[in-house]
Amino acid sequence: MTLTRRSFLERTAIATVAGAAFLAAGPVAWAQSVNEDDLMTAGPLGDKAIGREDAPVTVIEYASLTCSHCATFHRETYKAFKEKYIDTGKARLIFREFPLDTVAAAGAMLARCSADDKYFDVVSLMFEQQRNWAFTDNPYNALLNMGKQIGFTEDEVKACLTNQEILDGVTASRDHASKALDVRSTPTFFINGEKVSGALSIEEISEYVDKHL
Repeated sequence: MTLTRRSFLERTAIATVAGAAFLAAGPVAWAQSVNEDDLMTAGPLGDKAIGREDAPVTVIEYASLTCSHCATFHRETYKAFKEKYIDTGKARLIFREFPLDTVAAAGAMLARCSADDKYFDVVSLMFEQQRNWAFTDNPYNALLNMGKQIGFTEDEVKACLTNQEILDGVTASRDHASKALDVRSTPTFFINGEKVSGALSIEEISEYVDKHL
């Protein structure tokens, strides 16, 4: 998918959320090998990460902000995962955008436009309020309202959504994951290189993390 600022705004203003067929229904692990250099290659915008850089476990999450399973993970598992592993120095989480549609790409752009120390708070808020902005008849206006809630003015939201560099960076991250890592659904996790797909519960993700501790 190649988008320009104009086509992006036109499509976002009339888009309905798509891509449900690509969402994973439950946890599935693949034993396939992944090239470590490809896995650790950040997109043009750089990685967004939380946790100690020297943590023994690195969890890379590919997610779409319009994915209901991703929202389930962040509403029901992320807080417990953060308390159990990130806050204790056992794991580091790298969050990478994998937008399934133009509305998800726009949401990712808004998150990218927020302050670095607010990024994960914004992502969590957008997942918590996903139905309010992602599944509407007018997603563009819903995104304007979400941007204001995050703390942007209307002009700042419009400037963010017309920033070609951010749009290209978000889509490049997705394209790399699709081609180099065979990411086909969201959320997809790489836990010290092991590929797992699905809205993992705290018990399920603990099984994968604990193997590496």
